[in-house]
Amino acid sequence: MTSTIVDGASIATVDAAGTEIASGHVVVEDGRVTAVGPGQAPRPAGPHTWVDGTGCLVTPGLVNTHHHLYQWATRGIAQDATLFEWLTTLYPVWGGLDAGITHAAASAGLARLATTGCTTAADHHYVFPREGGDQFEALVGAGRRVGIRLHAVRGSMDRGRSRGGLPPDNLVEETEAALIATEQAVNDHHDPAADALVRVAVGPCSPFSVSRELMTGAAELARAKGVRLHTHLAETVDEEEQCRAEYGCTPTEYAERVGWLGEDVWLAHTVHLAPDAVTRLGATGTGSAHCPTSNGRLGTGIAPVRDLLDAGAPVGLGVDGAASNESCGMVEELHQAVLQARQRGGPKALDVRQALWLGTMGGARCLGRDAELGSIEPGKLADLAVWRLDGLDHAGIDDPVAALVLGPLPTLKLLLVGGRTVVVDGELRTASETDLARELRAAATRLKGSA
Repeated sequence: MTSTIVDGASIATVDAAGTEIASGHVVVEDGRVTAVGPGQAPRPAGPHTWVDGTGCLVTPGLVNTHHHLYQWATRGIAQDATLFEWLTTLYPVWGGLDAGITHAAASAGLARLATTGCTTAADHHYVFPREGGDQFEALVGAGRRVGIRLHAVRGSMDRGRSRGGLPPDNLVEETEAALIATEQAVNDHHDPAADALVRVAVGPCSPFSVSRELMTGAAELARAKGVRLHTHLAETVDEEEQCRAEYGCTPTEYAERVGWLGEDVWLAHTVHLAPDAVTRLGATGTGSAHCPTSNGRLGTGIAPVRDLLDAGAPVGLGVDGAASNESCGMVEELHQAVLQARQRGGPKALDVRQALWLGTMGGARCLGRDAELGSIEPGKLADLAVWRLDGLDHAGIDDPVAALVLGPLPTLKLLLVGGRTVVVDGELRTASETDLARELRAAATRLKGSA
């Protein structure tokens, strides 16, 4: 692998000191950052790629901590529904998923993430129709096709309508079968290496679609295998009411009872948290995947991000499923995070650099990869986004981080994943966008036609 040098760019390293460079360089060799600093980099004698970063901002690649990629085949449905209404509308449609549809949807979704600056994505896949083929292999194959890092969360549901859950009975698994399949997914696909492109986590869907036995069994399995745990929690008031009625406690208290708080856990949404729950997440190091656009689309509320950060909890950003965030652009979540935090806590609740931290180091912390991802430092993996800020859209905004977070969506000049080129001038280079769009249209038509 030849080296890559980005020269003459503004750089936001997102390191512990918050180091920023007005005009500097980043040098990449063998998939890792070897140098970052002010001024021009010396040209190496051997083969190299030189990138003119004039007018650009270099940031770490963005980290998406929560998604449902299969939902790219069902965008635009249940547009004005609450979460529970939305789920009950879409579950029957998702019952028609097969491996081909999931692969097409996941490939399109990962491509969209890549072209919006994302280099690592966590996808929570919990729908396994009985005639749906190898759903998990279809997801992992999409990650390899697009070329960004994938944290594939093997989800599960064992509580259908006949047991008081939301999903139809034909979409849930038996508890033991779900645990066996989850362990097999870890065995087949999880790579513990520092530079891994695919890792696997364990992820029962949510307390209202999963039994207590599956929650506890999944936690035991994940810890025995040394992988992370992920689930939805405290997304809506309805969930809070149901949890109190069934278990006599809040969702956070229930999570703690079944072993689902800890440094190896990150939870999606955490919108409705009492102050003591915020404290518990911080004290236990439990992460939160904040999904501002999806929460706004479904009207679920605004997560207490400032409080969670102040409590010491890891907080990252997620786009969530494309059926509740039809755009799913990762860089957009930086902007939305600022707006929602300020709607809740005023103009000082979250600044632009804190938003960038959420989308990079915060996400890396949630996924347990902050030692190798999330900042631009020598020795870390060369997952880099180079943003063009030299056009009309950002002219006159002197602060490049503010231009990225508050301004119009910028063009991505370059995206590197482990030093490998994935996007150039806004165009995906690892797969044909025309092919991806054609496959997605066909998959969506077939899925909706089967409902």
